[in-house]
Amino acid sequence: MELIISLAINGLATGMLIFLLAAGLTLIFGLMDVLNFAHGGLFVWGAYTGVFTYLWSNSFLVGIVVAILTGLVLGFITEKLIIKPVYGNHVQQILITLGFMLVLQEMIKVVFGPNGVPVKVPSYLAGSWQIGDLTIIKYRIFIIIVGFALFGVLYFILNRTKIGLVVRAGVMNREMTQALGINIKRVFLIVFMCGAALAALGGMLMAPYSGVVYAEMGMEYAILGFIVVVIGGMGSFQGSLMAAILVGLAGSFMAYYVPFLSVAVNMILMASVLIFRPQGLFTVAKG
Repeated sequence: MELIISLAINGLATGMLIFLLAAGLTLIFGLMDVLNFAHGGLFVWGAYTGVFTYLWSNSFLVGIVVAILTGLVLGFITEKLIIKPVYGNHVQQILITLGFMLVLQEMIKVVFGPNGVPVKVPSYLAGSWQIGDLTIIKYRIFIIIVGFALFGVLYFILNRTKIGLVVRAGVMNREMTQALGINIKRVFLIVFMCGAALAALGGMLMAPYSGVVYAEMGMEYAILGFIVVVIGGMGSFQGSLMAAILVGLAGSFMAYYVPFLSVAVNMILMASVLIFRPQGLFTVAKG
């Protein structure tokens, strides 16, 4: 039983980190109909700027703040310069954002160097609790709490506030919302920046979890993010959470019980969903 609980905690922690990346993708695609393949670049830039600030200031909280600010700034630049000219054209969005992703990845090597950077968990989150034969790592519990807390906050904002109402109205009928005097372009810019900030935060929290940051991690985790979005349902915020948990748990249990399938399991899950339920596991089919 201790092993099952330990694997479940590991899977939940990994799932929450993937959720932060996938939540940004879901916001950007579900609310703005934009396929942003540069999202992994925002993730890795958040990781690097946050980690270097953390190492310089010796404050993990300051590193988190800098990572979020980095995501907001890069989100603003990406939306204004990269996304804005290709609104409504998915093919062009894929090509230009994929190219921008490669640029962001290479710029990491130019600015911070080509080698990976080791990262330690802050002292107050280091260590573990021992309950009988069960070892619970503190930082993984921290990640799980942060992930669920952010989901709750974002869900409340999108479904229970005036801001969320404006965003959802703009998605349903952009022209009508604009006619009511609401600057929908500014609203969508803010949504994009928030999605980028979530990705950057995910990168920063991932750094102590994995123990090292490196330039290619953005592309690797972006793939997991897109897998989660497909499994959960394109544009489904709750679906992204459930799918991220599913992917995290599947990876954790497969890595222990069937190691040779630990890498392929996510692709198998996505392929199965695309074949048997293309709208996603956690969305209701339209029509």
